[in-house]
Amino acid sequence: MNSLVIQREIQLSPVADPHSALIALVRPILYGLLYSLKHDVVSEVGGYENLKLKMLPRLRRASDGDVGICFEYAVHEAVRQRNPMILERVTDALSNHCKVPGNNVESILFGAEKSGSLQLIDTAHNVLTDNSRILTGRRHQPPKLKSYLNDIAAAFRLRSVRAELPESINGLWKADLFLGYTDSDRWVGSTVKINPTALEGAHGLRVGIVPAHYGTSDRIVFDQNRNLVVCPMPYDGSFMQFFYGAWRIVMQLIDADMNMPKELNLSEPLERIIADELVKRREHGVLDVIQALAPLSQPHLLQNLESQADIQEGAGPSHTDSVISPIPGLTA
Repeated sequence: MNSLVIQREIQLSPVADPHSALIALVRPILYGLLYSLKHDVVSEVGGYENLKLKMLPRLRRASDGDVGICFEYAVHEAVRQRNPMILERVTDALSNHCKVPGNNVESILFGAEKSGSLQLIDTAHNVLTDNSRILTGRRHQPPKLKSYLNDIAAAFRLRSVRAELPESINGLWKADLFLGYTDSDRWVGSTVKINPTALEGAHGLRVGIVPAHYGTSDRIVFDQNRNLVVCPMPYDGSFMQFFYGAWRIVMQLIDADMNMPKELNLSEPLERIIADELVKRREHGVLDVIQALAPLSQPHLLQNLESQADIQEGAGPSHTDSVISPIPGLTA
């Protein structure tokens, strides 16, 4: 049993300045790219914790799924950080549309081994309890989430395991996040898709998170065909605009081997300022860089309240090598 500092935040001020907001989204993008690298390749250079930023472009193989993985990490971290750009929308989807009771919103990043890339199941022992319930929208006693977690992870790859799950949650292996409230201990399965047309419903999923694109509606709606509450992340001057801006900065740096890109590639002064923050740290580990950027990320936006929490680590059942383990927090 290990100990981890769990961050709890209270919102103190509105959306931070563009520099801080971009840094706040560069960090989970770097994290997503790091953990999308194949485990055996990273092991050759000393593991994820020792991989230098300058090595990220050299080990990465471009994939259409990279931006989707980073979007999942960004949404997860934004919920945990109580990012005001999306906090109201997520709580609206949970409380008003899914009727989930509670006040202290939390996100659990749920992942299995996808496309040969190692994804972790991130859950702290003090977040999911033995009485944590997954709300499916059906009129029955909600299943206890913790007792099914390993089997849900195994079901991602083994169709036979899906048949062993209760019918009401046999599609929960498609979840990317579990969103809910720690004070009520009630959760919903959520799917996160960077491409809205790829959004799919499944037994056990309640919320679908997608980007709202420029000029399109970001209204939260219930999609009857998918049986999902669709929660678009807002664009104009908000979450998606900053996400795509941060993604552009990181991709140009990847293309330039973590050196400063040509001015034609990153022409905005703010983009080059942020790129320079990364270039100056290219000789340091990716995880160290993520932590080093924390003080530059949305200053004065949140007040951190630290509490010690026990972490439960363990392998999945015999038919899977998926694990339940903590992902190091992106907070300082």
